[in-house]
Amino acid sequence: MKDFRGLASATLIGSMPHRDRQRAIELILRAVPDIPVWPQLPAYSAEQMMVQYAEGMPGLVREDDKVFAGTDSPGFDDETYSFYEEYLEVEEGTKAVGNSRFKMGPETGATFDLFLDTLAEAAKSTKFRAVKGQVVGPFTLLSGMKDQDGRALLFDERYADIGPKLLACKARWQIEKLKAFGAPVIIFLDEPGLAGFGSSAFITVTAEQVRDLFSEVVAAIHSAGALAGIHVCANTDWLLGFQSDFDIINFDAYTYFDRFVIYRKACLDFLKRGGNLAWGIVPTTDVESIIAETPEKLAAKLAAQVNELASEDMPAEKIISQSIITPSCGCGSMSESAAERVLELVSATSRIVAGK
Repeated sequence: MKDFRGLASATLIGSMPHRDRQRAIELILRAVPDIPVWPQLPAYSAEQMMVQYAEGMPGLVREDDKVFAGTDSPGFDDETYSFYEEYLEVEEGTKAVGNSRFKMGPETGATFDLFLDTLAEAAKSTKFRAVKGQVVGPFTLLSGMKDQDGRALLFDERYADIGPKLLACKARWQIEKLKAFGAPVIIFLDEPGLAGFGSSAFITVTAEQVRDLFSEVVAAIHSAGALAGIHVCANTDWLLGFQSDFDIINFDAYTYFDRFVIYRKACLDFLKRGGNLAWGIVPTTDVESIIAETPEKLAAKLAAQVNELASEDMPAEKIISQSIITPSCGCGSMSESAAERVLELVSATSRIVAGK
């Protein structure tokens, strides 16, 4: 899959603010027809990031809107044993992942299922460059989820092993579904939590530990025949991505390119190995910027950044051929009108960049 090239096609991070599932999907198919992506709709509590991907985790407790791991519950050990038993059955091929705890349920997977149906119809007249799905990244899941005492699961050795296995199987289940469309499948690990890596809250967590969390999920994605990407909002230590086996690195180019380009050598090496950059060039955090920006200005901003990154053996044209255009982050927390404006900007900016 290393021969995949983005060719400045557009895609999205995933989340949208809409409650009308069909409308959200149709907006996406119009805006990013080359690399369509199923939308997470956090307006539905079952599709909020932690809830959607913690499904199937042993010890999971739901109290009102709160989700946590009850490691002190009487049945925790039995649940954990059952989790590993089912995981091994899936790994050994004696149980289909589609018949396991690792698939999305009727509530968590409602939008995904509708996306599959809608895309099947669209595929009759459209050829996709790729189809994209996503799972929450293991660092974000384990640093964001707590136990009954408020302690992050990242610091519980049991969950440090369970988390990547859970997400690896969830990714494999998505890939099996998305492969039906005959295009390369891309699965992003969404890692907003990595913006906090290196802070006092995670001072004891090493880069090697984070890469170990990635490795099991990425290996599962690759073994299922798909491409693995990573998305981080804001900024992080980008060597975490470049020194892992990702095929696509997605970063906030609109606000944080000056910090990303610090890793220029590692980035160029990544591109030379056949990796792709997903440029989050369309703003998502500031409504005024979303309204004020134009595709022409965003394309010019991106061109300047590409030229700054380029080298003699990795010229700008080649970087563009190994690029994808995205928003800087998901759109789930903004208004519907602002999100739809972001989709328009992503689509139009991609067309300008691809045309050049």
